[in-house]
Amino acid sequence: MLSEINPMRIHLLPPQLSNQIAAGEVVERPASVVKELLENSLDAGATSIGVEVMQGGAGLIRVRDDGQGIHHDDLALALSRHATSKIATTDDLGRIATLGFRGEALPSIASVARLSITSRLRGADQAWTLQGDDGAPAPAAHQPGTTVEVRDLFYNIPARRKFLRTEKTEFSHIETVFRRIALSRYGVEFTLTHNGRMVYRLKPAADPARRIERVAAVCGQAFASHLLEIECETTGLHLWGWIGLPTFSRSQADLQFFFVNGRVIRDRLVGYAVRQAYQDVLFHGRHPVYALYLEMPAEQVDVNVHPTKHEVRFRDSRAVRDFLFSAIHQSLAEARPGDTQADTVPVAPLPAGEPRVARNAPTGRPPQQKPMPLRVREQAAQAYGRFFDLARKPASVVEEEADRDAAPDQPLGQALAQIHGVYILAENKSGLVLVDMHAAHERIVYERMKETHRQGGIKRQPLLVPVSLQVSR
Repeated sequence: MLSEINPMRIHLLPPQLSNQIAAGEVVERPASVVKELLENSLDAGATSIGVEVMQGGAGLIRVRDDGQGIHHDDLALALSRHATSKIATTDDLGRIATLGFRGEALPSIASVARLSITSRLRGADQAWTLQGDDGAPAPAAHQPGTTVEVRDLFYNIPARRKFLRTEKTEFSHIETVFRRIALSRYGVEFTLTHNGRMVYRLKPAADPARRIERVAAVCGQAFASHLLEIECETTGLHLWGWIGLPTFSRSQADLQFFFVNGRVIRDRLVGYAVRQAYQDVLFHGRHPVYALYLEMPAEQVDVNVHPTKHEVRFRDSRAVRDFLFSAIHQSLAEARPGDTQADTVPVAPLPAGEPRVARNAPTGRPPQQKPMPLRVREQAAQAYGRFFDLARKPASVVEEEADRDAAPDQPLGQALAQIHGVYILAENKSGLVLVDMHAAHERIVYERMKETHRQGGIKRQPLLVPVSLQVSR
């Protein structure tokens, strides 16, 4: 019976089919197309990139840049698999400095959508356009740079197109990709348009103040208002960016941005190091916010480990993890209530030969508690402020006043110190009490609201002048 079955012979797949199979890994949804095209524009040295989207990306995705452009003889080759200008030898694969390098994006996109490329080299007199992967380039009118148009995504794969979500959902994924890329290159101008409506217009941000403005425009003013600047450098590693104060956290990890040599990554090692640094100052189930940038030699990190290049592999992962944990933990330990990114203190220059360590960076010494006032701008300060006045008085005076003023309705006792700007160490008749200031403030406000509600309802007063509040999108 088995002899009657014709054996299946091995054969080569047609180029179109093999490209569509590869597209299953590279092009998951419209946001994947936007990501690949933005990365190509950045690798081309663009200083201005515009993204235009229609129907959540399913109808049209157009990315225009002012990069170096593509030679007209290379336009057709750009749509061939494994054709790229970014690497040439095996040694190049070990020190990748560009965002793209495999030469798979454009042919994969062209196999599942109607793609056209129009490009003009800097200094050239003529632009050229190519419609799809058939035919020859034709002359066109175009400014220096490149424009890639992707229409009717998955038009030839109905099953894939059927699994696309609603227009709003797909555009939200595109917006997420756009925000991450915009935070990776502050010197580049970005615009995003959806269905003819301008959603983002981000000007180049060369100085620190402009960078914070971009962070606020991309992630919200609340995010930018609760950031602590961090910068640290050691042998072969340079970390800079911003971390969120413990008083500002999220129920989901949607405001976490980490970049390695300008590449957006989501790495478990990085996530673990950050969580460990925050574990003593965040409630269970809360997530920190941060925008961190790690710079290191290209040969020390392998980016060719994931189809979408979202993950990387560090040559010395333990050193990277320890460096990240130490830098973030030290910064949080030195934070004070009321500190924000604007409260940075200039660091005196170090002698030549010594590593540069900025404020809030690990110094190799254990953290030391410094005398500080309680400067929490919340009503909880009124409940605990007088404890710190007592803590600064001579011990004999404190004991005398404590014996005179002690009352049974003060279970927290006397405040002795403030720890890491987050906790209050107090003493009562039973021993030591550790109070979380943030939790205590929430409880005080909650109890006051309950009492006000019981007494006839929470008082409200209409505002004479309306107040504009910025909420998440």
